[in-house]
Amino acid sequence: MPPKSYNLQKMKKITLSLLILFGVIGFAQTDNNEFERMVEAEMKSASSLQNLRVNPNTQNYDVTYHELRFTVNPNNTTPYISGVVKTTFTALSNMNVVTFDMATALAVSSVTMNSTSLTFNQSNYELNINLPSTLTTGNSATVEITYAGSPPQAEGGFTRSTHSGTPVIYTLSEPFGARDWWPCKQDLNDKIASFDIYITCPNTYIGVSNGLLQSSVTSGGNTTRHFRHNYPIPAYLISLNVTNYTTYNIQAGLGTVESPFFPINNYLYPESNNTTNRNALDVTVPIMNVFEEKFGPYPYRNEQYGHVQFGWGGGMEHATMSSMGSWGRSLIAHELGHQWFGNKVTCGSWKDIWLNEGLTEYTAGIMVEELDGDASFVSWKNGKITNITSQTGGALYLTDAEALNVGRIFSSRLSYNKGSMVTHMLRWVMGDANFFLALRNYLNDTNLAYAYAQTNDLKGHLEAVHGSNLDEFFNDWVYMQGYPSYALAVQTLGTGQARITVNQTQSHSSVAFFEMPLEIRLTGAGGLTHDVVVNNTVNNQQFVVPVPFLVTGVIFDPNKHIISSSNSTTLSNNSFELEEAISVYPNPANDELHIMMPTTTQLEKVEIYNTLGQLLATHQMADFRIDNLSSGMHVMKITTSEGAIHKNFIKK
Repeated sequence: MPPKSYNLQKMKKITLSLLILFGVIGFAQTDNNEFERMVEAEMKSASSLQNLRVNPNTQNYDVTYHELRFTVNPNNTTPYISGVVKTTFTALSNMNVVTFDMATALAVSSVTMNSTSLTFNQSNYELNINLPSTLTTGNSATVEITYAGSPPQAEGGFTRSTHSGTPVIYTLSEPFGARDWWPCKQDLNDKIASFDIYITCPNTYIGVSNGLLQSSVTSGGNTTRHFRHNYPIPAYLISLNVTNYTTYNIQAGLGTVESPFFPINNYLYPESNNTTNRNALDVTVPIMNVFEEKFGPYPYRNEQYGHVQFGWGGGMEHATMSSMGSWGRSLIAHELGHQWFGNKVTCGSWKDIWLNEGLTEYTAGIMVEELDGDASFVSWKNGKITNITSQTGGALYLTDAEALNVGRIFSSRLSYNKGSMVTHMLRWVMGDANFFLALRNYLNDTNLAYAYAQTNDLKGHLEAVHGSNLDEFFNDWVYMQGYPSYALAVQTLGTGQARITVNQTQSHSSVAFFEMPLEIRLTGAGGLTHDVVVNNTVNNQQFVVPVPFLVTGVIFDPNKHIISSSNSTTLSNNSFELEEAISVYPNPANDELHIMMPTTTQLEKVEIYNTLGQLLATHQMADFRIDNLSSGMHVMKITTSEGAIHKNFIKK
């Protein structure tokens, strides 16, 4: 795809936004409060960058490597940083000038190439470097930039704060904050193939970043920690954190050849390194096991995973090292899920934001399903549906205009909640085996893995496994708006059958009809249930289904597979009306039962069964004795001129 189409790309991750989506189980109130604080902060930051577009001056090269050397001191009263950044890049067209995004407040003192000084200028958030000669297409070069200054604070990319009175420095560069603290290619159309980062700070503090720790060297009063990350990464996912961190380290993996151990390194403020938080972090291991089973190996298994505490609410899915403001299980699951959806495969535009946020939020739902059970998962889905259907419109895929609106991009109702439930509905349509296979194929596609994807890329992988096109589904649920409301009528057709009639209305005119498989639960006396699935393609569609008992109730979509609202069910059958007209008394009974029915209805016979279905007695009269029956529940089949019904009674 041409660079232009990557315009506001991927990067919202506003993982910060993350939270909300998970809070439907017992963590709802805490998560929602944290989420609201986080969204408010993110919105303010992102809103100030509304007019930012792809920088045309950075589109003529591809970054392949960074060596980042930073010196910081949290004790400084201003968020001061000095750095030496080596960048290797490949020309995509002949070039005489290379441009990096960089805050003008960061003053560059020198730029060199092969030890030769280069001329440069800074203006309008750009660093323009004059190359010594034309760099032709396909050739590479390395420049070294030395700079220092106080990063601007308006966008919150680089923050100095305190925790319990101790200074701390942390970064959150999404979407456009990386340029505030180092010279980079900020646009979200390029991934850095690999990088090394060296963090130097006073000995009383430790630096934390992405990748795997290579060394820690102390010299004088300072310590330098070296991390290396060998996977493609956009600039916004690189992080820097410095304070008096303490560590709590665990490990993931199953210890087998197929699943070797790898570390989960957690960096906490000393006051947070307690039993409660350590226990909360321990859940990362079973969540990791669930996600590896469903989506394939953790994408950065050769390095590490971990969490580093920072001052923002919510969290941010920095590659291999998620920054965390709290330790809620749903937040841990969401940020971990981003390592697959958002970090390994990143959405290719703001219009495709659901590929990051919707798919990731669904991973939090899978965590609930696998660790808490089906009932909790149904509750989780129901919470999503309730929020989605609180308004009648809203598409998952953004229009060009919506892609310029931060509030719309980060809509919790649409990008997160609807995105997660549409993901679940794809699973419902395809079946578990095909769905998860398609997701793994999507993640492992060599054109997408550690690169960018659009909605059609995911659709193609789903269709390839499904064996048929999903045009109708994507048109209705991704590109158009609204949701259906169903009206079901059930009629008993005699022994062993029922007729189900389905009608549908739509909340928004953009969709004429939502074609979906529907799960319907039919209930009978004594707690009997029977689930059927019908493929609803038109209105007033009728289905005759087998039912091993007389239907006394109907539950639509009991497992919450479909986004829908204001559904209704009726038993519009003669058998049900007859059941209401016939009564049995007394119940419970000692020795005699009486059947009362309309004068227009003639009794043909009464059959009495035990709960095992064994026939115990037959009568032709409406009044009869039950002295010979054992105590307990019995089932009575009453056959009349108007049909047959079943009644339960208790023999004392």
